[in-house]
Amino acid sequence: MINTLFLPELREMLAVGNAQELREFCTALHPSRAAEFMEGLANEEAWSVLQHADTHQRAEIFSYFEYDRQVAMLQAEDDRQVADLVTHIPADDAVDLLSELPDKRVEQILALVPAPDRRDIRRLQTFEEGTAGSIMTTEAACLDEKLTVRQALETLSRQAERLETIYYIYVVDDTNHLRGVVSTRMLVSSFGKPDRTIADLMDTDILTVDASDDQQEVARIVAKYDLLAIPVVDAQRHMLGIITHDDVMDVFMEEATEDVQRIAAVEPLEDSYMRTPILTLTWKRGMWLGILFFAGILTALALRSYELEFEQFGWLVWFIPLVIGSGGNSGAQTSTLIIAGMATGDVKISNWAQIVTREVATGALLGIFLATLSLAPALMLAPSVLAALIVPLTIFLVVLCGTFSGSILPLVSQRLGWDPAMMSNPFVAGLNDITGIVIYVNIAKVFLR
Repeated sequence: MINTLFLPELREMLAVGNAQELREFCTALHPSRAAEFMEGLANEEAWSVLQHADTHQRAEIFSYFEYDRQVAMLQAEDDRQVADLVTHIPADDAVDLLSELPDKRVEQILALVPAPDRRDIRRLQTFEEGTAGSIMTTEAACLDEKLTVRQALETLSRQAERLETIYYIYVVDDTNHLRGVVSTRMLVSSFGKPDRTIADLMDTDILTVDASDDQQEVARIVAKYDLLAIPVVDAQRHMLGIITHDDVMDVFMEEATEDVQRIAAVEPLEDSYMRTPILTLTWKRGMWLGILFFAGILTALALRSYELEFEQFGWLVWFIPLVIGSGGNSGAQTSTLIIAGMATGDVKISNWAQIVTREVATGALLGIFLATLSLAPALMLAPSVLAALIVPLTIFLVVLCGTFSGSILPLVSQRLGWDPAMMSNPFVAGLNDITGIVIYVNIAKVFLR
């Protein structure tokens, strides 16, 4: 409501060209609040407001706009103004935004970006999507190991405005090889000894990642060691950039979203749900639904192959939903737990024997529990006590099979180099439907003969 009420004032400032008040608006508010107040403005109006902020403030406010709006502005606005903005936003963010624009437009913009910044963007564009290099920023606090504390603080004061973070200060030599790291806290606490060198303060035992490392593995390392940032190096240990904790959070969100979509039998969307075209959405959902459809046909064929048994003992049909539901649900539970454990690094292929043993033991206990629940309705509907035992025994076995398949399939999938989330709930449930029918009818044959 506040945003809506403030819009007429913003538009009036623009209409009369009140540069002073527009500049005050951009500087007085936190960038996120300024962006929020501009939500109701047209893209052209919002861009005009941004031009009254200084370059650093402009980039900050712009970063809080919705992604689609950012892309639309870079596509439509003045080349020089866009190039100036691209120069002052983090290089990794610039690469992501420019990837959404036509190649011709990207060339027009980059031609106006200063050479050092253009080189950074070009270099980041060379890294494969999903690697550490593709999510790093080149704007890291780097100092020469020969600097004194006083010199280091003076250098940092000049660098600070353009750096994304200065929690860690990376120590490099003359050839840009990473030698160590100094925390900002340690540097400030050494202020009383201004002539000590950075080499004396630095910690040489430093965690690094290679630019080609998978981004998900990098995210696990940052989370495991509770880091605010991690340096990215090449094979010769040259300092390339850093990956900050906010980039890691984005990776976790991206990977979690993909896993949830795969678990629901949806091919991961390349864009957000709202920005994905309906035809693309239909294809990504339909391809898996088609596979599951054929799994359903196999279940129907399994039922058809036992047609005589179901005709002779019609009461068995009443328990088919209970049987296949128990197997499918138990398998889906297991696969979800295993896939989630793999995502966090808690579950590893090397522990496969322990995992399968745990799930089989759990499946046995769950099978006994559900079999006990099924005994009463089976006694009520079956023609005899002996026939009634078919249902609980089948429930026990299908739950056992469900937990076994739900644990082993994601492990096998990862061993083959596939995404474990491909072994989604519907896939495991479909497999257990067929298994459940086969077990059910064969147990019935043994008992009823």
